[in-house]
This record gives sequence, structure tokens and C-alpha cells, in this order.
Amino acid sequence: MTTVLVLNSGSSSVKYDLLEPDSGTSLVSGVIERVTDYRQALTAVFAALPSLDGLLAVGHRVVHGGNKLYRPTLIDDQTIADIEELSPLAPLHNPPAVLGIKEARKVLPGLPHVAVFDTAFFHDLPPAAAEYAIDRDVADTWNIRRYGFHGTSHRYVSEQAADFLDAPWESLNQIVLHLGNGASASAIAGGRPIDTSMGMTPMEGLVMGTRSGDIDPGVITYLWRTAKMSVEDIETMLNRRSGVFGLGGEIDFRALHKRIETGDEAAQLAYDVYIHRLRKYIGAYLALLGNTDVITFTAGVGENDAAVRRDALSGLTSLGIEIDEQLNDAPERVARRISAERSPVTVLVIPTDEELAIARACVDVLG
Repeated sequence: MTTVLVLNSGSSSVKYDLLEPDSGTSLVSGVIERVTDYRQALTAVFAALPSLDGLLAVGHRVVHGGNKLYRPTLIDDQTIADIEELSPLAPLHNPPAVLGIKEARKVLPGLPHVAVFDTAFFHDLPPAAAEYAIDRDVADTWNIRRYGFHGTSHRYVSEQAADFLDAPWESLNQIVLHLGNGASASAIAGGRPIDTSMGMTPMEGLVMGTRSGDIDPGVITYLWRTAKMSVEDIETMLNRRSGVFGLGGEIDFRALHKRIETGDEAAQLAYDVYIHRLRKYIGAYLALLGNTDVITFTAGVGENDAAVRRDALSGLTSLGIEIDEQLNDAPERVARRISAERSPVTVLVIPTDEELAIARACVDVLG
């Protein structure tokens, strides 16, 4: 059996999944938390694996690939240096990924290691979607553009949607809503993304678990100048103390719903702001696509929260979108249709599997 080990090295955890790429079977998966020493963490990962026989490669999830790294890439010393160079664009994500890669290469030096980048799928966004309207020389000098994130998930889910509908990927116009603690939306026309909600960093776009999403940049300069907050404090606030948590004090939507049921106004406001922003992006992408064939919900909230799906698409029958309440409320955890039979736009729920997508990308790189 040929297997690929997928590693996702975060700032305080290492997630792992040993997969058989052809069948999609996960043989063993888990997470090592409260990581302070990546060598110890990876030693614990390898101790948890049943066998390394047949291990073809190690795939590493890397959040930011910048302009240069936009394909699954066989890792060498130069690749690591390039990922390190991009750390200012993803300071919470790229540095721990580099540490994980370095240690994994020491532990398994005889195997190929492959980096798969969250930004890759959105590398060829149309210039109108990719560029910010700022001084062009500044943007070019500092590589400022919209890169997009969760690309591995958006590609995988859009391909799975095409399979579900038994239609060519290139024939469909799709909106994919990746709603987890991090959340992003994409508009995909004929298999190519034409817009996505996240930008130069994962902070832009939808309201998220702890991130603000879209915000007037004047707020940042106002807090720096008037409230005397440091740049670091502002960045921490926008990344870790904003979003649903900042407004309602919760990250878990199950807890948020329970508080709403008790009449908690802060929880209700957090939910309302979340849904309002989500509906704005859906409407914008319907306009960009012109004709939309399918809307797909994925990731933790998207796959499991029927209320979010219902409220995100309610009242859109005039735009060809109608949810079947019974299908939407069903607790299945498989790919499924939740739109009414008469709905011109198909609405799906499809579980994402970024690890499997990374494993298969490793196989492709190795031929």
C-alpha cells in the first residue's frame, strides 16, 4: 500500500494524517498540542503511526506561497528559504510551518517532502480581483496584492461538487463557502477562481471566529494615533480578539446558539453581523458570476450548522436559490444536496478534506 503522511505544523500544534491517496482512506490521524519542541512533537507523530512501509512522501501544508510558490513544490533548502522570506505576510503561519518542515526532513531524510500552499489555487486571479487600489510602486516593491487562502479546500470542494452533479468541473459556475474558525468565500467560473474573500493575509473578508474580516483601514490608524495602541497590539486584536469571539465572546457556534436562545443580545449581534457579511459576499459573487450553477457549504460551520446555511440563503428565491428545510436540517455528514427540487441553483453541503488533497498533490508532483 502506498501512503503519504500529511503534516500541518501550527504555532502550538502539529496535525497529522497518514493517507492512502488512491482510495482516500485515512489510516491514522491526530494532533499533538501545546508544542514547544517540534522534534519531540514529530517523534510523537511517528510513534503513533502503525508503519512507515510504503510511505511515498511527506506533504506539508504551508499557508503563504507569495508570488513565487504557487504549485505543489518538492522541498529543498531554497524552498525553505523562500517560505521563510514570506513570513512577514503570514507571521502566525509560515514560521511554524518552516520549523515543522526542517524537523521532519531531519527525521525522514530519505523521503521526498512536498509543500502545498493555501494560496496556490488563487495565484491566477484576474488582475481586477487581485490588485488593491493603492500606489502601484508601493504595491510592486512590497508584493502587496490579494493572494487568497484556503485554496486547497476551495479547489477540492469545487471538484467534488462537479463529481456530485456528474458534470465537468470546467462547465460550472460555483460559489464555495468555507466556513470554519477561519472563513472564506470564492467565486469559481469554469474551474478558475475569479474572486475570493481573503486578501494579502487571512484577515480580509468574512467575519471569522476570532478575526475581524473586512474593516475600514482608517480604524487601524485611528487606534494607533488616538488610542495609542501599538501596531502589534492592533494586529493581535484583529487576529485573536475580534470576529464572533470579539462581539459575542464565543468561537463555538453551538455555544453561541445556546446563548441566543436565552436572549443574550451580544451573542445575537455577533451572529447577525456574521450572517450579514456572509450574505453580502454571496450577493457580490452572484453578480460577478452572472449565472451560478451551484453554491456549496463546507468546513466546520458550513458542514454542521443548519441555521447558518438557512439564514445565509433565506429570501433569495427571486435569485433562483431555495433551500429545502428538511434536507438542510438532516444530520448527515456526507456530501448532499440541500436545495429544493425546483431551485434553479443547486445548494450542496460537501465535507472538505484538505489532507487528502495535499496527499494527492504529492503523488502528482512525484509523477
